[in-house]
Amino acid sequence: MDSNGATQDPYGKYAFVVGIGAQAELTVSKTGTGFDQWMAFVQRHQGQWCFSALSYELKDEVEALSSENLATQYFPVLHSFVPQYVVALRWDGTLLIHSAGAWSVEQIKAGIAATPPLEAAALNQVIALRPRLPKPDYLEAVRTIQSRIIEGAVYELNYCQELYAEAVQLDPLATFERLNAIAATPLGAYYKMGHQHILCGSPERFLCQRGKQLIAQPIKGTRRRGHTPKEDAALKAELAQSEKDQAENIMIVDLMRHDLTKVCQTGTIQVPELFGIYGFERVWQLISTVTGTLRPDCTGLDALRAAFPIGSMTGAPKVSSLRLIEDLEVVQRGLYAGSIGYHDPEGDMDFNVVIRSLLYDAQRKYASCHVGGAIVYDSDPEAEYEECLIKAQTVLEALGGRLATALV
Repeated sequence: MDSNGATQDPYGKYAFVVGIGAQAELTVSKTGTGFDQWMAFVQRHQGQWCFSALSYELKDEVEALSSENLATQYFPVLHSFVPQYVVALRWDGTLLIHSAGAWSVEQIKAGIAATPPLEAAALNQVIALRPRLPKPDYLEAVRTIQSRIIEGAVYELNYCQELYAEAVQLDPLATFERLNAIAATPLGAYYKMGHQHILCGSPERFLCQRGKQLIAQPIKGTRRRGHTPKEDAALKAELAQSEKDQAENIMIVDLMRHDLTKVCQTGTIQVPELFGIYGFERVWQLISTVTGTLRPDCTGLDALRAAFPIGSMTGAPKVSSLRLIEDLEVVQRGLYAGSIGYHDPEGDMDFNVVIRSLLYDAQRKYASCHVGGAIVYDSDPEAEYEECLIKAQTVLEALGGRLATALV
């Protein structure tokens, strides 16, 4: 996990953290008891580093839901491991090295010192992604959502589509290096499970724990960065003043506050920042911060389960949105809109939201990238489609910057 030097993040604990190898591992292939198994696994290894990847489909364990749509990814529903080796750099400059394998700490330090900086490999092929859903079908789905909003079924819904490529061969780590250099987001991550790879350029924090304090930072509201300083400033101001984006954002803030009431002490839930404007390499984002203090009888694991999946990727009301998403989207989201994160030996954790990401199965030679956005009553379907393209841009650039012509 790489913060890319995000000094603007007051809740980040590590500049980067790397876990390698597995001295203990949990793989859950289908929903049912995934959360229970995971909570037992993490608790069993308290005081150790633990890294985890959670699929969006775990929603079926949180609410009375099911996933019957086409599965295009074959990643585990949940994966967690206690690494053999950990290298982490704290923001205060302290380098932490942990070894439970054959390499000693001194050997690891010597290896790091002797290794030249990694340079992103040159792109030797262009991979064009194409949509699972034709554009006219996407526009029609947005209009259907708006009609459901008029009927009162939901107030807001995050609708997503898959872009994919088949029979492709790429170097996952080199591709991640390009993606990470382009996006430079504070919650980037590269997660490898055998032949399956998650290349994540996420700017969004799902849930972070520092002692007994919980921090959530939902994102709702996106603008591209300008080509000139003047255009960039105008786009930033447009996002800051957008009533539509603020309305979307505050709905998700209220939803997150509600989710945290399940595990936090009464009166401790606060919103220290509402409608913060954060600039990343390719986009401006509207981010709010929600905090709360855990009850003595609850853990960070309980909080993750209570708030899963994050409201910014579902809608409001949450359960109604989850059901409507299942009806309207044509494939399962898999690890997209799920979460990657860590638990450290001090009992703290930090989990992102898997967005702006590429999932790659080297065995099947299948690459998948989901994109989406919040649909509200006054959404412009064409504008929502354009926002999807903006959110796909970092992944497309890492793959050579091409869209299949069928997309437009």
